[in-house]
Amino acid sequence: MSVKRFLVAIPTQDGGVELHPMKEWLRQHPDSVPNGLDATLSTSHRLQSGLRAAGWTVQTSDTEVRLIRPVDSSRRDLIDVLGPDTGELADAGDESDDTLPEAAFALEYQLRDFLSQNLASLHLGHGQLRLYVDPTGREGVEYPTATGPIDLLAVDPAGNFTIFELKRARTADRAVGQLARYMGWVRHTIGRGKEVTGVIVAKDIDDRLRYAASVIPGVALFEYRVEFYLEPASVISETPVSK
Repeated sequence: MSVKRFLVAIPTQDGGVELHPMKEWLRQHPDSVPNGLDATLSTSHRLQSGLRAAGWTVQTSDTEVRLIRPVDSSRRDLIDVLGPDTGELADAGDESDDTLPEAAFALEYQLRDFLSQNLASLHLGHGQLRLYVDPTGREGVEYPTATGPIDLLAVDPAGNFTIFELKRARTADRAVGQLARYMGWVRHTIGRGKEVTGVIVAKDIDDRLRYAASVIPGVALFEYRVEFYLEPASVISETPVSK
């Protein structure tokens, strides 16, 4: 029996979509909880039914039940990023609340800062990367250009450029056009005579974005995953006592 995640889909300003666990989102937005239900005690299926009755759009896939607020339900860009509705109903016996939510960066700058501090550990086929630093000492974090700031601008040992466009959530295929503008600016200014490649890093990448990127040379797509675990640290090491 398959288990589906119940998620609230919220559009972002850059054309992407943030997916929040339904019960967690409803606890943070109590005004949106359907009458007579509880965001913690009610089952996901009862909450889903209550939201549907309140005008929310319910979209299903093989692994998710996505809920879209009435104010966002007419947005074509939101539906495009989420992908098709398979029309499948979640099994009434399925209850996804016991599954652990997949870790993600809460804010985009957290993803940016993490990558900027760990560029040397990335293996993208361009040699070991480091942040670009221009002649004025300006580093390649939110690097200003005539087409907007580049999230991360890196160089390899040969001086070739790699441009990172970062999206912490599910992103739209318009990110390819945004990245292409940055690549064009670098190629015609500070990157003359050097190879210029682009990388889009996002939480989720769908086939629309894959198709768009597949026809642009030098563009690569990556989905990030976050792992977090604790190690016991209560054991006191025995240090020899000097005499």
